[in-house]
Amino acid sequence: MSERPNRQHPEDKRQPHESAAGHVSGRAVYTDDQRLPSDMLHTWPVLSDVAHGVLETLDVAPAYDVPGVVTVLSADDIPGDNETGPLRHDEILLPKEGDELSFFGQPLAWVVADTEAAAREGADRVVFECESYRPILSIRDAIDADSFHGDPHLMETGDADRALRTAPHVLAGDVEMNGQDHLYLETQASWALPGEADSFEVYSSTQHPSETQAIVARVLGISKNRVVVTCLRMGGGFGGKESQANPYAAIAALAAYHTGQPVRVRLDRGQDMQLTGKRHGFLGRYRVGFDDDGRLLGLDLQLFSDGGWSSDLSEPVLQRAMFHSDNAYFIPDMRVVGRVTKTHKASNTAFRGFGGPQGMVVIEDIVDRVARHLGLPPDVVRERNFYQEGQRTHYGQQVVGNRLPQVWQQLRERTGYADRRADVDDFNARERYHKRGLALTPVKFGISFTNTPMNQAGALVLIYLDGSIQLNHGGTEMGQGLHTKMLAVAAKALGVSSTRFRMMPTATDKVPNTSPTAASSGSDLNGQAVRNACETLRNRLAEVAARMLSLNAPEDLVFEDNTVYAPGQPSDRVSFESVVKQAYLDQVSLSATGYYRTPNIYYNKLKGKGRPFYYYAFGAALSEVEVDGFTGCYRLRRVDIVHDVGDSLNPLIDVGQIEGGFVQGMGWLTMEELVWDERGKLLTAAPSTYKIPTIGEVPEHFNIHLLEHVPQPGVIYGSKAVGEPPFMLALSVREALRDAVVAFGEEPSYVPLAAPATPEAVLNEIERRRTPAKPTKNLVPGD
Repeated sequence: MSERPNRQHPEDKRQPHESAAGHVSGRAVYTDDQRLPSDMLHTWPVLSDVAHGVLETLDVAPAYDVPGVVTVLSADDIPGDNETGPLRHDEILLPKEGDELSFFGQPLAWVVADTEAAAREGADRVVFECESYRPILSIRDAIDADSFHGDPHLMETGDADRALRTAPHVLAGDVEMNGQDHLYLETQASWALPGEADSFEVYSSTQHPSETQAIVARVLGISKNRVVVTCLRMGGGFGGKESQANPYAAIAALAAYHTGQPVRVRLDRGQDMQLTGKRHGFLGRYRVGFDDDGRLLGLDLQLFSDGGWSSDLSEPVLQRAMFHSDNAYFIPDMRVVGRVTKTHKASNTAFRGFGGPQGMVVIEDIVDRVARHLGLPPDVVRERNFYQEGQRTHYGQQVVGNRLPQVWQQLRERTGYADRRADVDDFNARERYHKRGLALTPVKFGISFTNTPMNQAGALVLIYLDGSIQLNHGGTEMGQGLHTKMLAVAAKALGVSSTRFRMMPTATDKVPNTSPTAASSGSDLNGQAVRNACETLRNRLAEVAARMLSLNAPEDLVFEDNTVYAPGQPSDRVSFESVVKQAYLDQVSLSATGYYRTPNIYYNKLKGKGRPFYYYAFGAALSEVEVDGFTGCYRLRRVDIVHDVGDSLNPLIDVGQIEGGFVQGMGWLTMEELVWDERGKLLTAAPSTYKIPTIGEVPEHFNIHLLEHVPQPGVIYGSKAVGEPPFMLALSVREALRDAVVAFGEEPSYVPLAAPATPEAVLNEIERRRTPAKPTKNLVPGD
């Protein structure tokens, strides 16, 4: 049947989140909110008190003296593989005596009991001894110790060495940034229920049910078809539940395996922050060459990430940082080398942007430094270096459909940028102790999993005789509105109201072998799979409806407003329910699977070349701050954003994602500071010591405009991904802070602002501006 555009119901286009009422009323059910089975057992971990050492002895016998303790799980109790690494087999679930210990708080055993209190007391009674070694706790120390995960990765175009030798100006420096805790509202949680024939039903707060299924099966030593993993919904994920939900699901299943009872694992907030990985901290070292106009001619960049104790997803995170180390800027001669350092911390993992933000921080820092070295406005230098249509990136992909110039110009016009700049300069000339900063920054972000086989998705749609429909797809809902968008896609594809649908929890027995809900691709992939399933059903129903209407061209029928009719004959139509009932009588199947794979993308890691992204999302943000020169405290006065989401599936959802992503990015860059002591213990392991943005940090004037009339070819109903790209728009806040700090000195110059730019860091830079220091090194060509 040829595809005809179906008019989408207005109420479907701007629907609120499908679970909004459940969220605010408390009726929404999360993994640990389900009704407890009467024989549910509870768990508590026994945690290492060294970051690097050896487990010498482990005596679990004293735990059994606590009434209610049922069993204590140690490495000897694992029937399958004692390993939960998603990519490399370098992540043991539980250590044996004599094994190396690799991070502070590493679980040594898990106590299983009738109550959580009994499990906790039993864990306190377990006796263990560890030999302690000096831990590696920073990227720089890991480099010095030659401590790495995997091999170096290279992306290169042109001849960076030649460009640096011949460039009129060359600068060298480094940029370092901290990590970030996911701090999702719902901590890691899993339930496991034993079933018939050695099967297990696992409820997990996971972004990747298929991988959780695989890890549970691996640990238990059984086939995947004996494990069903269901994700009801998550109270936030942000990447922190893409791979790191797996060990907790495995522990729950292992306990259920040994006890024959349902078992619950739920971390408290302190455990979650201490045990789980963060956004990777990064160190970038660079030499950049440029001309008198600020045009970038060559860049030699080294990127180092803090992987923590195991590799987890660190190598693909680093790879995406390398992909995005150009951000929106064309650099004709560029070399990027990346390495993942191995430290004695919790294994760092996916986080919104997946390395892209770290790469972008480095290049934005470089561009600002180039501009201030030349005495040029940073926004002018940024614009001069934008990709032009058809130019190639350092990994060989052409930039096509480049909407950045349109986004940039709209933002300047909508905000009256020239007047705003003049107002800020006037304020700074008048005020001695308070300064304002203004910064305009772009985002170009590639959309697709860079591991090509992961760009696929499935769906299952079931129509019942009363016309109601069940919708299953492989994506998971973590509050981002994926289910809401999938309902809109299905409603449009079948020409019915979204109220007909029941969205089912994501489960591996409905859609197998799924990719994680990550890489901003949830709507792109699952939306196409849902549409594919719905179109299969629509084609079947069209044959039935054509007979009911005495017509002979089912491919021309229109499905709209819960009815079916022929073009030009809207008054002669049949209801959707009547067609469904007749299809059943005609013995036509009313269920269908759907499938989609992203076409024509690839990447050759050995060559560092390919077309890893299906398209790019573009955006730009203008942020204005005011800084107190006595304290370094700042106020975000106003934020303006123009963002490209194609033809939005749901503007309400998309604007919410842009707001949330921006604020989360602002938190990472300005206030969320992770601190470890010399033993490797995380000191900022609670909301009382780890500051995230609150409503007080959100600007009073927060203006978001979606680029209009720009459907994206080849994607679901012309929409674009929106989950991750807005995170990087918050770079404008850091750059605005830098702009304000510059105003405290007499001459414009580069400010090496820390990330996060906490009030303390800002104040330190203000003091340096007030006390002139030696100029930063400017390398002459050939150095």
